[in-house]
Amino acid sequence: MIKEKQKVGNLSDKLESLLEQDWKHSHPSEIAGMLNNIPLKSSIIKFNELTQDVQLSIFNYLGFYLQRHIIDALPKDKAAWLLNHLNSNTRNYFFIPLKGIKRSEFLELLDEKNRKLTEDMLGYHRDSVARLINTSFCTLSPEMTIEEAMGHLRLHHEDNDAANTIYISDQEGKLLGAVPIRKLILNNNSKTIGDIMNWKYLKLNIDDTIEEAISRFKQYDKTVLPVTNAENILLGIVMIDDVLDIVEHRNTKEMQQFGGTQSLEFPYVKTTLFSMIKRRAGWLIILFLGEMLTATAMGYFEEEIAAAVVLALFVPLIISSGGNSGSQAATIIIRALAVRELTVKSWWYVMRRELLSGLLLGIIIGSIGFIRITAWQKLGWYDYGPHWLLIAITIFLSLIGIIMWGTLSGSMIPIALKKLKQDPAVSSAPFVATLVDVTGLIIYFTIAAVLLKGTLL
Repeated sequence: MIKEKQKVGNLSDKLESLLEQDWKHSHPSEIAGMLNNIPLKSSIIKFNELTQDVQLSIFNYLGFYLQRHIIDALPKDKAAWLLNHLNSNTRNYFFIPLKGIKRSEFLELLDEKNRKLTEDMLGYHRDSVARLINTSFCTLSPEMTIEEAMGHLRLHHEDNDAANTIYISDQEGKLLGAVPIRKLILNNNSKTIGDIMNWKYLKLNIDDTIEEAISRFKQYDKTVLPVTNAENILLGIVMIDDVLDIVEHRNTKEMQQFGGTQSLEFPYVKTTLFSMIKRRAGWLIILFLGEMLTATAMGYFEEEIAAAVVLALFVPLIISSGGNSGSQAATIIIRALAVRELTVKSWWYVMRRELLSGLLLGIIIGSIGFIRITAWQKLGWYDYGPHWLLIAITIFLSLIGIIMWGTLSGSMIPIALKKLKQDPAVSSAPFVATLVDVTGLIIYFTIAAVLLKGTLL
């Protein structure tokens, strides 16, 4: 507790020092980072002490949990001013996670224009590129001279990162092309925009998915792309930093799910203990109930185990090998689906490849198991009895079958979930391992029953 208070005090002192020096010489993310890392009540108090200009500049860098509580704590007039002066995509990010009454309450704080834009955005699917759109842009006409264009930009364009590329449209608002700001600076003022603009351009459609936007940015190495509707009317722009925020959020969510837990709504340090337990307990209960089937499977083969106790020695080896191979395959396939190296239509290619991989890996691991039993028997380190060779062959064949089944399960489950429009990350490593544990025992004891019948069984 003392160390925590000391940490808060140090961060508060550092924040005060930054603001005293002149906040304009500090990046807004530095100030926001400090507010994100101190207790909620202290963060709100410090935020309220800042000027409106500073509040506006850092709001985008605050975590949503802190943003929501700040807007709740501010007087209505100040909260309305802040929300209405945010750029459109920052405002969108704020409203997207809100639900029900709270969303309606905050929408009432917006002026008519911003409320209409925000409600339109919220009407699109959650995976639509509309959720990333920034309406802070300015267009030029191809008939304008560079001198006229520069004057127009000074009057109508905000000073933001979107100003690096200017888009050209006709009188109906249809996108015609783009011109980098450097061309406006480096060319003669008498030239027209039509003389220097790029008539070929890349764009996003308002109905495109966020995955398509990510792919387009990656493929063409762009920092900003225009967004149009079906009639090619320019509606806004999407910037690379907003895309990166989405990528980071999704990667974090998938990593948490793949670890066998529900994704956290808020950052770890802001998540209450009760919420953390609630999100982790569900998966643990499911996995525990799944593992109970392991005991059921072993009970089904109770007679075989009683007749050949030596079989029980290799149960941990069998279970771990199948679970590990399944987790490996699931990890590789989930990542390949996430970066679009694979699609649902690739299932047959993946199945053939993983079956072959599982066979070869099974032979490698099975051979090690066979050699281990042989070596221990020959060196006198353990006596597996007169039928030790049959036991070694049983382990060899079981490991091949179980590892093949593990790689097949681990690779097919994510694809099946993708086909059902579910998040493949739900097929977490613990989930796949639990599934393969149960089925692996059935494979093991079935092979043992066939090979050892008439000898040990």
